[in-house]
Amino acid sequence: MAARLLRALRPSAPRALFPAPGPRCRYQTGPEEGETAELLALGFDRAQARRLRLLQPGLEPQRRAEAAAQLLLLGLNEEAALGLLERNPGLLRMATARLKERAEYLRRLGLEGARLQSAAGRCPEVWTLPRRRMEAVVRLLRERCLFTAEQLAELLRSCPEVLLEEPDRVQHHFQYAYFRMGVRQKEMVKARLFCTPFAELRNRHIFLERRGIYRTPHKGQIQSNNPPLRDVLRPSEGDFVAGVARASAEEYEVFKRLLAREEEEEEMEDEEEDEEEEEGSAALHTEGDDRDWHR
Repeated sequence: MAARLLRALRPSAPRALFPAPGPRCRYQTGPEEGETAELLALGFDRAQARRLRLLQPGLEPQRRAEAAAQLLLLGLNEEAALGLLERNPGLLRMATARLKERAEYLRRLGLEGARLQSAAGRCPEVWTLPRRRMEAVVRLLRERCLFTAEQLAELLRSCPEVLLEEPDRVQHHFQYAYFRMGVRQKEMVKARLFCTPFAELRNRHIFLERRGIYRTPHKGQIQSNNPPLRDVLRPSEGDFVAGVARASAEEYEVFKRLLAREEEEEEMEDEEEDEEEEEGSAALHTEGDDRDWHR
C-alpha cells in the first residue's frame, strides 16, 4: 500500500488526467476530475472522492490528497480515513510537514489501524495537541508508571483523553490505584483506569472498603480476594452498587455526601495548619528583626 500511495502523490502526466476527446470527454474536462483521478489512485471510489472534494472547497487539491495519504499509511481504510477527515476537517489545514510528523509520532506510540481509528474517534485532539504536552504524559506513563510499550498503546487506544490531563493528575490517579488499591499496570489497562474520573474511582473504592468487600493490601503485595478493578469501574453506578457493593442506591448516596463532607473538613484543617505555619514563620522573622534593631 505504501508504494501505491507514494506513486499516487507524484505529479501525474497530463495525458493521464486529460485523455483525447471522445464520448466520455465531457466527464473529464476540469481540475476537479484531475483531483478525483488522484484520489482514485489512492484507493478511494468515486463517491468517496466526491465527499472528500467537498471538504474545505477552497483548499488546494493536493492538500486533501496528502492528508488522506498520511491516514492511509497509518493503516486506516479509505472509509475510515474519510470519516476521520469529515469529523476533523481542521486536519486538512495542517501544514503537510506537521501532519507527517504527527502521523509518525502516533505510529511510534503504537497507534495505527484500528487503534488509531478508535483513539482519534474518541479524542480528535491527538492530531492537534502540542507535541510537548503529549510527550510529558507519555514520558510519565512509560518512565514513572512503568507501562510497557504494548500496554501504553492499548491504554491510549481505549482512553486517549489521558493525553489531555496534566501529568501531576495522571500520576496521582495511577499512584492511588497502584499503592492504595494494590492494582498492577496490566489490570489498569484492562479496566480502562484513566477513563474513570478520579473522584468516582475513590468513591467506589472507599465504599467497598468500608463495607469490608475491598481490603487494602500490605505494601508491595496484592490482595487476591479483592474484586477485579474492571468489576469496580466498568459497571454503571446502579450495577456497581447492587452487584459489587451489595448495597442500596440510598446507602451509596448517603455515603457520597458524608465522604464529601469529610473531604471539606480535611481541606479546612489543612488550610488552618498552613495559616498557623505562616503566622509562626512571620513571628520568627519579626522577632529576629527586633533583635537586630536592639543590637
